[in-house]
Amino acid sequence: MHRLARATTVLITLIAVGLGFGGAAGAGAAPQPKGGPEPQVAVIGTGGTIAGVAKSRVSFQNYESGQLPVSRLVDDLRPEVNRLADVTTRQFGNKDSNDYSLPEYRKLTAAVDDALRTKDAVVVTTGTDTMEEFAYWLDLTVRSDKPVVVTGALRPWTVISSDGPANLYNAIRLAASGRTTCFGTVVMLNDQIQAAREVRKADALRLNAFTSGSNGELGVIDQNHIRIDRAPARVRQCGKPGWKTPFDLDRIARRPLPKVDIAYSYQGAGPEAIKAFADAGAAGVVTAGTGAGGLSPAMTEARTDAVKNGVLFASASRTGSGAVYDPHVRGVIGAQDLTPQKARILLTLALAKTHNEDRIQHWFTTLGPERQASPRH
Repeated sequence: MHRLARATTVLITLIAVGLGFGGAAGAGAAPQPKGGPEPQVAVIGTGGTIAGVAKSRVSFQNYESGQLPVSRLVDDLRPEVNRLADVTTRQFGNKDSNDYSLPEYRKLTAAVDDALRTKDAVVVTTGTDTMEEFAYWLDLTVRSDKPVVVTGALRPWTVISSDGPANLYNAIRLAASGRTTCFGTVVMLNDQIQAAREVRKADALRLNAFTSGSNGELGVIDQNHIRIDRAPARVRQCGKPGWKTPFDLDRIARRPLPKVDIAYSYQGAGPEAIKAFADAGAAGVVTAGTGAGGLSPAMTEARTDAVKNGVLFASASRTGSGAVYDPHVRGVIGAQDLTPQKARILLTLALAKTHNEDRIQHWFTTLGPERQASPRH
């Protein structure tokens, strides 16, 4: 896409969403650049249910994930998808999303950034079990502001009424439109467009399994209409150096990423999990606390001991909604409204850059929401 056409698309998006906050977005068809070349979209496949093969056409939950190549999925959508963009494919991997490691996440970021050097947008297909972590990792690490859309399916490709074909088709439509330029990574499932930072899987089996909680979706796709109702806060930094996060993987040393674990709190929870993580060399631990980050007395004592030994904690809530703010306790930072699993992603990247507690708390407070970090007391 020519620079002028792309800049026009960004301007239309910003105006349509009131610079990203409220306002009725255009309910009409997605604007396409006029007079420019056809959008080029790369689809990167990593496997998951969307690439799954079922035992029968009605085996909605009995199947093997990561069996079909992404080229097959895209070819099944031709010729219709050809009217949206010039679509190419790359097979990054083909397995369950649970089977990927953080070093592989690192390679996926490189693959996405490499594709965006020559393509207008990227779609990543993956499994839904850890899709929210995949998407948030990309949101924090991809350096290009071009559209990155993550999609998948709750039912394998080969069953009756699989959601995979529609999800992939709509993801390509959204990517080709340019409407999410500067949004960071978004997730497109079940006709809904969701921000990577906010989206979470809230049901094991239903097709509407993903939600953004009280924040709500960014928009929807209704056949040939893309409606954007709001945008992530980072859109305000579009075109500015501040749009990019601090986590340029090319500048983070190639040593292994720090070990960060999650400890879940519950009634009468003991200290064993935190002690075990600290003894195993964890640089950080995220606690999935009750309510606004509460821990049992035994977990609190174990956390205090671990802090003395240099372990940094992020306090999150197990509720799945709401925020945990900075508790002003040495060695403990508030994870804000991040789920424990996303707080782990951010804490891992933060500790890979620095062990400065105040700096890390600042990133938790300001990366994503548009608010200022309050000074520590």
